[in-house]
Amino acid sequence: MGKCKFNENWLFSQEFSPWLKPVPGNIYEARCILCRKSFKLGTMGIKAVESHMRSAKHKASKSGYRETAGISQFCSTLVSATPPRPSPASTTAAEAPDLRLITGGTPTIKAEKEMADHARAVAKEAVLKPSCALPENMPKIRGYDFNQGVDLRAVLNSYLTTGFQASSLALAIQEINRMIEKRLEPVEVEEVNESEESCGSSHKSGCTIFLGYTSNLISSGVRESIRYLAEHKMVDVIVTTAGGIEEDLIKCLAHTYLGDFSLCGKELRLQGINRIGNLLVPNDNYCKFEDWLMPILDQMVLEQKTEGIRWTPSKFIHRLGKEINNTDSVYYWAYKNNIPVFSPALTDGSLGDMIYFHSFKNPGLVLDIVEDIRRMNGMAIFAKKTGMIILGGGLVKHHIANANLMRNGADYSVFVNTGQEFDGSDSGARPDEAISWGKIRADAKPVKGSSDIAAAALLLAMALSSLKVAMLDHYSWCMQTPLWFSLSLWPRPSLCTPTS
Repeated sequence: MGKCKFNENWLFSQEFSPWLKPVPGNIYEARCILCRKSFKLGTMGIKAVESHMRSAKHKASKSGYRETAGISQFCSTLVSATPPRPSPASTTAAEAPDLRLITGGTPTIKAEKEMADHARAVAKEAVLKPSCALPENMPKIRGYDFNQGVDLRAVLNSYLTTGFQASSLALAIQEINRMIEKRLEPVEVEEVNESEESCGSSHKSGCTIFLGYTSNLISSGVRESIRYLAEHKMVDVIVTTAGGIEEDLIKCLAHTYLGDFSLCGKELRLQGINRIGNLLVPNDNYCKFEDWLMPILDQMVLEQKTEGIRWTPSKFIHRLGKEINNTDSVYYWAYKNNIPVFSPALTDGSLGDMIYFHSFKNPGLVLDIVEDIRRMNGMAIFAKKTGMIILGGGLVKHHIANANLMRNGADYSVFVNTGQEFDGSDSGARPDEAISWGKIRADAKPVKGSSDIAAAALLLAMALSSLKVAMLDHYSWCMQTPLWFSLSLWPRPSLCTPTS
């Protein structure tokens, strides 16, 4: 039968939708585009259509349609349908619909031209839809031009206009810049009171920065970047897991090696090799760690019994940093610079194994987590401003955020992880969820970067080290001038200044 079309009168009057829809029984259905009434077009279909077109309801719909939408733009719509081919085994010629009763004839040349013009106009309008004007100050996408040479500051600046997670990382750097600016603002000594000193927060700054990270970062080369931050006192509080403590200390005793993600676990186990992603840690490393740690635990038990020392996880870590006495260690520098390190799950790792084994040989060691939670929460409560830099998720993320809940939320926040929020986990939750809990202030501008932390943390550390030099130079100058004058000229340095 081929393709069939409406007759010229139906085409120009545009009373029916530009399609035919087959319904059971090989009867076709058409719909009036004005009043949405449907018709089954069989042998009596034309009469029903003509009757509807003369009805008052249809004429009223048509009049309203002309006033609102303008019927002229819908004229000459291409209307066609291909009826299903009847199966020879099940349908006879007498049962097939008489399409002549439906179509009424063949469209004229004029009608076909109108159809083509309309089709072109509809497609053009859809494809070339006009845009609204964007703000003049909206950043324009442009990457770094290496014809300018390699300039670290300029490369990091270009991240903001690179797009995707590069822009997220640039926003994270901006947020960290704001933390450091606030942290370097002078604070009057008399603002520190006895309550704060009892909470271990006598070190006062314009912004107390909490740094949290998971153990895998210490296992990796990110450890050296974190050590740099502790060495140069760029953070005030550290929170990590048991692995984040022990892996740093073990690296002072033996090496971790680069392997491959696809190495066979069974074969590695037979050889006494432990795999952390594509990192390899010989099991002998933990034997050396045990030999080093056991005498320290003995001494701690002795001091507890003879001197009445009440050990906490943070005091334990402080002692380990002192005993390791190695400048490669994060916790050596935390000890030297009096940066408290909190690890509420300290027994969840090799440290827990050693404490367990030691408890049989020399029982009695007690670690008080209550004193630690009072101390950490107090540091958040009495801080002038707080900032959170959280690399990874899980315990460290929630422990820092929950401490900031005690002060109605952190002022500055940066999360870097690859977690997603769709499983309801805290690890993957966006900062906006923390705002709902009061862990980030409602007027804050938190940033989450979805990135491999091993890459992102190195860039963040480079940005911080570059910024630190510039800001400390200016800060030293400020200290030689009147306070009101230095603050009035305080710059707003940023490695990622938005560009238009």
